[in-house]
Amino acid sequence: MPTFIRTMTLLIVLSPSLVATAGLPRSTPEEQGVASSAIARFVADADQKLDALHSVMVVRHGHVIAEGWWAPYHAEANHSLYSLSKSFTSTAVGLAIAEGKLSLDDEVLKFFPDAAPENPSGFLKAMRLRDLLRMNTGQQTEPPRPVDGVWTQAFLAHPVPFKPGTHFLYNTSATYMASAMVQKATGETVLDYLRPRLFEPLGITQPTWLQSPQGISTGGYGLSIRTEDIASFGQLYLQRGQWQGQQLVPAEWIDAATSRQTSNGSNPQSDWDQGYGYQFWRCRHGAYRGDGAFGQYCLVLPEQDAVIAITSGLKDMQAVLNLVWNKLLPAFESDALPPNPEAQAKLLRQLKALSLPTPANTASPPDVFGKAYTFEKNDMRLEALTLQPGTSEQDCALLTITRNGVAQSIPLGKGRWQTGTAAWADFETQPMAAAGGWTDTNQLTAKLCFYETPFTITLQLSFDGNTVQCESEANVGFGGTKPMIVKGLRP
Repeated sequence: MPTFIRTMTLLIVLSPSLVATAGLPRSTPEEQGVASSAIARFVADADQKLDALHSVMVVRHGHVIAEGWWAPYHAEANHSLYSLSKSFTSTAVGLAIAEGKLSLDDEVLKFFPDAAPENPSGFLKAMRLRDLLRMNTGQQTEPPRPVDGVWTQAFLAHPVPFKPGTHFLYNTSATYMASAMVQKATGETVLDYLRPRLFEPLGITQPTWLQSPQGISTGGYGLSIRTEDIASFGQLYLQRGQWQGQQLVPAEWIDAATSRQTSNGSNPQSDWDQGYGYQFWRCRHGAYRGDGAFGQYCLVLPEQDAVIAITSGLKDMQAVLNLVWNKLLPAFESDALPPNPEAQAKLLRQLKALSLPTPANTASPPDVFGKAYTFEKNDMRLEALTLQPGTSEQDCALLTITRNGVAQSIPLGKGRWQTGTAAWADFETQPMAAAGGWTDTNQLTAKLCFYETPFTITLQLSFDGNTVQCESEANVGFGGTKPMIVKGLRP
């Protein structure tokens, strides 16, 4: 029996009142053995060469030495983690094992008798919790998660052509099943189960997690927390589960979860081919990470005693890690460096000035203010559009759009991000910041940044007589980012 299973429950189940919840301490880079100028070069390259980071936090020896958000992203906003959520689900499994409620050898099928197929295969019967965690379920393709169906049933009905434990397949549905097993074993969703055991002790005060139609935390995605929350989670793992004098997570579980549990490739230049643990990726340079689509990272570097938290909205995820290895990794020195107030001040100014680019404003608007345009049925669900002049010199225009019979007004900042709320296409009404500019005589470019997600929507409104063409394109997307184009008319 693994040692962590025998860990005393009293060390794991902690009352929130017994654990302090202060944020991570701050320090200068030089005090923790890193040159401010090296971090500045990393941030400059990230700002100029990656499209685009949303936040970065660098922690060394337990102290935050640099932190920055690209406006309109900010420190107090949650950010969608996508598959970085998997590492938190893994932690819930480890805690449930430590409390004696689960075992790595638990057979998946036995937890869901009501969802089991009539004649389960031998390989399905052999599938265990450890196979879910290390993405070795024996399935050749990922099971679906039907919008109106039972996800556990869909998973168990999916073919298992390989012996579990012998075939690596990155499988978000497998993580969902681990989440469902935690809920079966504890009577709580993973979100609620982690609140007193992980979130509250770390000072993660407002986590949210999507649920399946059956009320189960989605597990493999759907968690939203702040950048500093990601960093605190990484620091907890770097400290092998210890936090402010308490053992929140068994050290043996952390060692197992972040070790190579299965091989997943052989390319020495790829951080996706270095092996996989229990919902953690192994990296080059002795590091490991949790990560999520479009560049959400919790990167732990044990050899450097460092943690790097990053949120993003980009397509090339390897480029982020390459920049870390090339710019930050060589900067971690073993001893403190002499103070450098000038470089520190320059870095702080750089970090405070970070912003996603806003549309240029290089032309005068045509005669379109106050004129309504209507649209036939379309995938954007855009029904009507009207522009009004901005209410101040800092506004480009007031954009009013009607979707599903509901009108919403969006002020577009001029050379700045104007916060508000909006819904667009598949995005329900949520926090958003907008900026716009007349980029040509008859063309308005607007950006809608949904700053609790990786997504920014760029709208180009091209006016020609009584018509307007609206072209909408997302910065990233699972199904590609091909622009949608619709045309509207005014009476």
